[in-house]
Formats: sequence, C-alpha cells, structure tokens
Amino acid sequence: MLTLDTNDRLAIQSSTRYDKGNNSENGGDEMTYSIKQVAEKTGLSIYTLRFYDKQGLLPFVARNQSGYRAFTDGDLNLLKTICCLKETGMKISDIRLYVDDVMAGPTSIPHRKQLLRQHRQQVIEHQRQLAANLAELDEKLATYEDPAAVQIISQKQAFAIAEKRQAHLPNVYEG
Repeated sequence: MLTLDTNDRLAIQSSTRYDKGNNSENGGDEMTYSIKQVAEKTGLSIYTLRFYDKQGLLPFVARNQSGYRAFTDGDLNLLKTICCLKETGMKISDIRLYVDDVMAGPTSIPHRKQLLRQHRQQVIEHQRQLAANLAELDEKLATYEDPAAVQIISQKQAFAIAEKRQAHLPNVYEG
C-alpha cells in the first residue's frame, strides 16, 4: 500500500519495519541514525549504502557537524521505498529520477505516478513470467514424482532420439 508520509515522501507499507533505535550521540528530540545503525536496521551493507549515496540515491540524507551521514526516520522510509524499487528490478537511473522527483516536492507527483505505474506494469509482467516458469517446474516435478517416471522419461528420450535421426542429426544422448 502506498502512502505519503509527513515529509511528502512516498512510503510503501510492507513487512519490512525499521525499529526506532536509541542514539545517545544525538541529544535532541529528533532520532538520527549512523550509517552503521541503518545498515543493521535495514540489512543493507555499509558498502551498499555508500554506493547508493554515490549514485545520487540519498540526497535527502544530511550530514551532522562531524561530517557523518545522519539518517532520520523519514530517511528510513524513503530508503525503504528505494529498496522496494531496487528489489523489484527498477534501474538505478530510474530510482534516481524518482528520488529527484521526491526532492522536488509535490509538483513532481504526476511524474512520480508515471514512473511508478510503468514500473508496476513491469513488475506484473515479471510476475506473469515467474508464474509460467513455476508452472513449468511443477510440471517437471510431477513427471519425476510419477510412479511411472522412468518409463515416461525413457519414452521422451526415445522420441527425441528418433526426431534427431529423422533430421539426420547425431544422437547427442549417447555418451
């Protein structure tokens, strides 16, 4: 389910949950997280987070007085969306476009919708392909689990050999 958070960032409700941590270095009311804490909360490596930053996917992450990245809860919500887009196959360049749109504010909503609708269609097509592949795996497993599996496979191999012979091709099944 898609929702807008208080910072006009698109968040996706999923089973991924980022628990609030305790950062004694902060001292203020706003909770911030170091890159190490974010890595622990998200399961992403520090290397991946730095890579995302270098790719322009984390322009919303501020740096503290010491120059270290300081993530907020709102940043974690947007990072969750970035991970969703990445895990569903969106290219880094398209994720960057999306993040740029988020940074631009509400005027970019039409373009965000367009990007997400296009990506959603790609995800649906990928699901369709996965379902077809899963059906193929199930069919093969059903054949191999059949009590007559040896006979069925022997017949299929005999057919394949005859087909090669008829086409004047070598029998590749003989070792």
